Amino acid sequence: MSSELAPNSQWVRVCNADEVFEGIGVRFELSEHSPVAVFNVQGQFYITDDRCSHGDASLADGWLEGDQIECPFHQGRFCVRTGEATAQPADRPIRVYPCKLENGQVFAALSPPAT
Repeated sequence: MSSELAPNSQWVRVCNADEVFEGIGVRFELSEHSPVAVFNVQGQFYITDDRCSHGDASLADGWLEGDQIECPFHQGRFCVRTGEATAQPADRPIRVYPCKLENGQVFAALSPPAT
């Protein structure tokens, strides 16, 4: 989990750590931000945009194997650590957010909405 805060970002509580079991992803709707997916890989949490870069699919509904999430629609894969597209037809990365765990809660560094 990275705890580096990008410029103009703020830490936003996403969920309780016990809501995301190891080896799965869970979609969370956040006010004023597009949905995110939280993945638990061997006790480490990773947060990405929930939408596949190849099509309109929820990555949280995909299959997590190690640090690779497979899109449920077209079987493209992404690394949840880096966002890199690792299998076709996905050819564009997904966004990965810095995250941290504090007192059993998972936080993401999210940019404030444009005004």
